Amino acid sequence: MLPLFEEHAPSFDRARLASRLDELRRSQIYIGTSSWKYEGWFDQIYTLERYKTRGRFSTKRFEQECLAEYAEIFPIVCGDFSFYQFPAESYWAKLFGSAPARLQFALKVPEEITARQFPMHARYGARAGFENESFLNAELLDNALLQLLKPYQGRVPLLIFEFGAFPRRAMQSVQDFVTLLDPFLGHLPDHFRYSVEIRNPEFLGPEYFGCLRDNGVAHVFNAWTRMPEIGLQMELPDAFTAGFTVSRALLRKGRAYEEAVSSFAPYMTTQDPNPETRSALRSLIARAREKRQPSFLFVNNRLEGNAPLTIEAVIE
Repeated sequence: MLPLFEEHAPSFDRARLASRLDELRRSQIYIGTSSWKYEGWFDQIYTLERYKTRGRFSTKRFEQECLAEYAEIFPIVCGDFSFYQFPAESYWAKLFGSAPARLQFALKVPEEITARQFPMHARYGARAGFENESFLNAELLDNALLQLLKPYQGRVPLLIFEFGAFPRRAMQSVQDFVTLLDPFLGHLPDHFRYSVEIRNPEFLGPEYFGCLRDNGVAHVFNAWTRMPEIGLQMELPDAFTAGFTVSRALLRKGRAYEEAVSSFAPYMTTQDPNPETRSALRSLIARAREKRQPSFLFVNNRLEGNAPLTIEAVIE
């Protein structure tokens, strides 16, 4: 089906955006988007003509080949896809072969490792609502993911452990969480950088930050429905827990994911500017420059409506 974006005028200067992002990359500041297969980005990041077959737009061709064009502008991408499964060795070979070697990947660790209890959702089948026996299983993670990524570790500067909001029945307190998390992090091999993203605001404190710091793991400064604004997280004592910084700007505080999807899809333009989050991201960039530390910042379409335009606004 031909997308509806064919007649749109270019929204911004691709070459200028690519140049600014590359300038930041040379200062070890990597900025990218969460995922990349969005037809709403035509005439911004993507060129419609590249994905036509016999004069018609091909969704299959777009999804298979658009990462190469993405890499012409962005130095890094956050792979959300790996949250839902352990990809096979053949998948990794195809993925890394579909983009130039300069493109870096931050990858989310599968929820098979980070879910304490599987949500009540149809996609979990018979496991929905039950405890996950693989929660924080370092051996499974190493065998099913880390070993497969070792041939590409030069292109994977970061792995992200995303922990959904724990209900009280699944995790009583931050102390219980840290008791499980600390030995797990301590068993991880040191050939990757690791970061932890939580969705329980009450966990943000000395026990949690201390656990990450002791293991050289970064806290992910995340914009999410129930989390404090990124700027407020940055002000917490000892919130910077590693020699590198990670941030994921995902949702406006108070907005549900489903609401953002229904309001913003197909993500063609900015619909709800978020000056607080933009300012916080600029502050993270300034801090990374000052400290001369690697920094990895990612923006999701669900934050304002169009991640590339948000990034353009932040770095300009």
